[in-house]
Amino acid sequence: MHKWFIAAALATTGVAAMTADAQVPLPLERVFAAPDLAGPQPRALKLSPDGALLTFLRARTDDKDRLDLWARDTTTGAERMLVDSLKIGTGAALSEAEKMQRERARIGALKGIVAYDWAADGRSLLVPLDGDLYLATLDGQARRITDVPGGVLNADVSPRGGFVSYVRDQNVWVQPIAGGAARALTSEGRGTVHFGEAEFVAQEEMHRDEGYWWSPDDRYLAVERFDEAPVKVFTRAAIGATGTAIYEQRYPAAGTPNVLVDLYVMRADGSGKVKVDLGGDPDIYLARVDWLPDGSALLVQRENRAQTKLDVLRVDPATGKSTILFTENARAKSWINLSDSYRLMADGGLLWRSERDGFGHLWRLKDGRWTQLTKGDWVVTGLVAVDEAKGRAYFTGNKDDVLEQQLYALDLKRGAITRLTERGWYNSVTADGAAQRFVVTRSNPDQPPQTYLADADGKRLAWINENRVEGAHPYAPYVATHQPMRFGTIKAADGTTDLHWQMVTPRLEPGKRYPVFFQHYGGPGSQGVARNWKNPLIQHLVGKGWIYFEVDNRGTPNRGVDFESAIWHAMGTVEVADQRKGADYLKTLDFVDAGRIATFGWSYGGYMSLKMIEADQGVYAAAISGAPVTDWHLYDTHYTERYMGDPRTDGIAYDASRAVIDPKKITTPMLLIHGMADDNVFLDNATKVAAELQAANMPFDMMFYPGKTHSASRDIHVWTTIERFLEQHVGSGAK
Repeated sequence: MHKWFIAAALATTGVAAMTADAQVPLPLERVFAAPDLAGPQPRALKLSPDGALLTFLRARTDDKDRLDLWARDTTTGAERMLVDSLKIGTGAALSEAEKMQRERARIGALKGIVAYDWAADGRSLLVPLDGDLYLATLDGQARRITDVPGGVLNADVSPRGGFVSYVRDQNVWVQPIAGGAARALTSEGRGTVHFGEAEFVAQEEMHRDEGYWWSPDDRYLAVERFDEAPVKVFTRAAIGATGTAIYEQRYPAAGTPNVLVDLYVMRADGSGKVKVDLGGDPDIYLARVDWLPDGSALLVQRENRAQTKLDVLRVDPATGKSTILFTENARAKSWINLSDSYRLMADGGLLWRSERDGFGHLWRLKDGRWTQLTKGDWVVTGLVAVDEAKGRAYFTGNKDDVLEQQLYALDLKRGAITRLTERGWYNSVTADGAAQRFVVTRSNPDQPPQTYLADADGKRLAWINENRVEGAHPYAPYVATHQPMRFGTIKAADGTTDLHWQMVTPRLEPGKRYPVFFQHYGGPGSQGVARNWKNPLIQHLVGKGWIYFEVDNRGTPNRGVDFESAIWHAMGTVEVADQRKGADYLKTLDFVDAGRIATFGWSYGGYMSLKMIEADQGVYAAAISGAPVTDWHLYDTHYTERYMGDPRTDGIAYDASRAVIDPKKITTPMLLIHGMADDNVFLDNATKVAAELQAANMPFDMMFYPGKTHSASRDIHVWTTIERFLEQHVGSGAK
């Protein structure tokens, strides 16, 4: 499950410090119009193998959802479009499989070029478009290299640049990049059997999009095979404006069978195929697959279904034989959080992020011995790069402030940690393979995302996107009405734990009291309160006289295992109690109208809206529940069982966690919203609650969206509906 939240984390000097002659209110229509109010934002930034070019995807000025491929000279700063998405491509409709992959990646609304890869020689790039593949050269030319009915998926360039690979008709294909016939490496993919793809829960919950992996020398591929035959078939009606499509979707709901997963290793021509020994228990998750730097072995992460144990296997590619290198175990009444923060070292060692001491930190495994490299009541959020020659590792973390993410350098010998980015910002960082140049994207509540190129000491070498909010910047007309974000803490319902909150208020008038738009997500995996740029929709609401407020309850990430694990087998309990503490705090403020606090949430937040108004009748003046999970039996295995256990053995916890247990307690005015083609949180969740409320003769409002998926919240009509509902039941503006 992924969070949708108004306070979206995006990534140059400062809005708050700027002035304007006229104060222009931010209309709702402008929030959803092009160009994006955050300014031009490059996506998928990559340095060419020789470092001469920085490539990225950029939205068109007349269509913020259509992306083209651009390149920037890292020496001169000159930019040019490499591939125009309107000049190549067939315009063919995407396959259902690709649509679902994009929905999993939350890019379902994007058009044009959404991904690309550099060839190893740095002279060409692989560009998927409209289901086929193009090889683009630096002179702006693009040659189509596939012509496949139904399109291809999961395209990749082999590490040494000799081959292009992809999935076609549920099988893995390889063709020489210089030209020549494509060859199918697998042939059994059909019906419920897939090769080279990541299964649903891997994409949706495990953050693994890959289903095959090249060895560093182009000799071998490790290929996943999964069979969906055991997975329960749900009949899902994607109800559209002009008709209804019926999908027989295999969906692994909590407590039901998962796919059967196997892993094979084969040569680049498909010969020498061996099956990897993943152990005797077929009911496991294939979490990660990596090759050692010299290609001599695979490292495979095997997770048990309960997600309390992660075995790291070393696999011989010639025989498929595996041995356990080490095992990571969850702490009591907790779970394993999968991570990409690990690095195989040329000296045979391994850098590995672990929560074994109660916080996410870096450890080193060398010659069978573990050494803790970072420690403290803070977390490493990501391992960015390693320079083995200089003995430095680069990571992101919240060592200085839980509300900020900074880039740090770690001296692997002495243990010294040096912060390389400025306080007051939330940073995301990527690096080249040599850990010499870093692409830093940063933002704060007063500055939309800006991106710069830095050296290994954090020194800014050049702006990639300074994004100053002035002149023709899309947000410049609204600077004068932009209100600052405030931060603070309150105590959780346990009376001891600090919870962080963020708030934006209108310009307060003495003696006036204001209504509150109290947003929440509340679920695991998403930190909402942070010093980053927020969706300008917040400023629109504030401009209409609302106070915006959000608090991160226990169960949210980046605060340590104990803080996050408070929801273990108890969803809908401590989160609800902590949000109530937020409401209690608001009612102590003399500028808050205690009788006009409206709560809003989407996805897990939609679930929370229902739990909050059932548990705390009379506290909230109105509630909006968007795309809620209303019965955890209906959500997928990997997400739900991680926190709630298996309903076949933990049924009591599931019964207690239902969004609505007593419909007669839903007395707060409530608006229920759901996309009618949602393949993540099925519409059944909303219709189930609607039926329960109707059977109990309880009034509520409802708005369902034909053809819309789990991302329906990005539709302007959703927000006009929300505003109309709030105006009717709460009323905006001061009193």
